[in-house]
Formats: sequence, structure tokens, C-alpha cells
Amino acid sequence: MPELPEVETIRLGLVPRLLHRTIIDVSVWGNRVARAHAGGARDLENCLRGRRIDALLRRGKFMWAELDSRAALVFHLGMSGQIHAWSPGAIPRTRLSHEHARIRFDDGGAISFIDQRTFGRLEVSDVDESGVPESIAHIGLDPLDPLVDHSCINRRIRQSKSAIKTILLNQHIVSGIGNIYADEALFAAGVHGARKGTLLRRWEVTEILHAAEHVMRAAIEVGGTSFDALYVDVDGNPGYFARSLAVYGREGEHCEQCGGQISRIVLTGRTHYFCRTCQPRSGPGKRSFTDRSLGPQYP
Repeated sequence: MPELPEVETIRLGLVPRLLHRTIIDVSVWGNRVARAHAGGARDLENCLRGRRIDALLRRGKFMWAELDSRAALVFHLGMSGQIHAWSPGAIPRTRLSHEHARIRFDDGGAISFIDQRTFGRLEVSDVDESGVPESIAHIGLDPLDPLVDHSCINRRIRQSKSAIKTILLNQHIVSGIGNIYADEALFAAGVHGARKGTLLRRWEVTEILHAAEHVMRAAIEVGGTSFDALYVDVDGNPGYFARSLAVYGREGEHCEQCGGQISRIVLTGRTHYFCRTCQPRSGPGKRSFTDRSLGPQYP
């Protein structure tokens, strides 16, 4: 599932193509992609025609286009959603496989919303006073948001009796972190994913949050993480952060930090990859992300 780095990569790719463009035509095929929009597919089309895009913004795994109608077009990619950008003259004449929506702009370009597993969705939502779509206002701020309150998140994590891996996946507490980057951040901080929030020290949680921020910024620099063709950027290119993963998806391989073996367990239905030596369940382990004066040590 696309996480924050993948969604941010897509957003960055769309900004030069969509900013200040006016939507001239919209085609939405089927109601499933518009299931979150109160009026269904036809109303979604009508709400978008003639609207100008004034900004492209993101919170966690959600992205939205701010419209000149004081509303927003919200994109949620689900498990396999993609947004492909078409240059003028390159737009396909027919509907593509798994294409659920196509939006055309006044410069002759277009975007397609493609989703093989159909868990993604589009909707037009009113925005609150801060400019955030009302439909996602309940989502917590993400580690890259300049307004994020790390102290508040730290406190909420240490008040929870859930496993820290589970807490990091709770989008109401901190958004944008999914399976991949939760495991990578926990490894970098030397914390086992099964440790309960109430048993973590304040400095450990601080370390986890800083590691999550850094590992996601590093992923954005290389276009996110692609394991297959289900995630590509707006030009169809994969991300290359899979080459830098320390633990995720590496069960049975050697830990590059200690030489031990990467293990895998299931926590509340979600897979957790970790190093038993660097991330002991009993307490703080060996960290690869420690010296703030030198900056993040994650590769």
C-alpha cells in the first residue's frame, strides 16, 4: 500500500502539471471509485468540471487538490491506486485496464486514476477553516508536517498499552506511516515492535519519531518503495528505496548492523520484520540513529 513517501512522490510529480490548471472534462467509470462521494460518480464529475486547481496538498497517505470552489478533490490510493499524468497529445483514445477516472485540463493534458484492486477512491469534500478536507480532518498530522506536535504524539504513544508497531499504524495518532516505514524506523531506533507504548521511555519514542521522519525523507529522494508494478510515480517509474531497506521483507537475511538474522512475526494481524539482536524485546537495543549533532545515521 502506498505510504507517505509514495504519495508525496506522486504529489511532487503532479504539482508542475496541475497547478493553476482548469478541469475541462471528467470521466468516472463506475461508482466504486466514487463511493465516498455523497452524490456518486455523476455528481463527482459535475463538481469538478470548470474548477481550477489552486494547490496540491497532502496529509499522511491522503492527497488533495484545492479547488477554486472552496472545496477539495481528495485522492486516496488504497492498496494499489496510481495516478498517471498524460502530456498533451499523448492521452490514450480508449479507457485503460483498471482505469476508473480520467480528468482533462485546459492545457491539453490529463491524469488517469488507475487501481487494480479498487480499494482507492476519489471524492470532493468541503474544507474546514484550516483548508483541510472535512472528510480527512480526523487524520493525525504526519512526521513531515511542519505543524506536527512531537511532544503530543510522544505522550499519546506512551499512554497506549498497544504494541508500538500497532500504534505507529494508527493514523489518528500519527499519519503516513505504514508497514514498511514503521519497521524501518523501529530498527533504526533499536526498538522491538511488540513493546507496549506504556513501557517505552520518552527518549525512545523521540528516537522512533525522528527515525520515521528521516527514513521517509530518504525514501522520497529516490521515489519511494516499489516491490512490483502496483506502485509507480506519475510517469510510470518505480521507486528505488527497496534497495536501502534494512529489515522489511528481509526475513532470514543477515542484519547489516550486527550480522545476525532478520526475523518476522505477526502483531495484531500485521507482519513485523526486526533484528532480534539489535531490537531485543526486553528493552532498548542497538541503534543506528543516535547522534543528533551529526544528523540521522540511517543509510
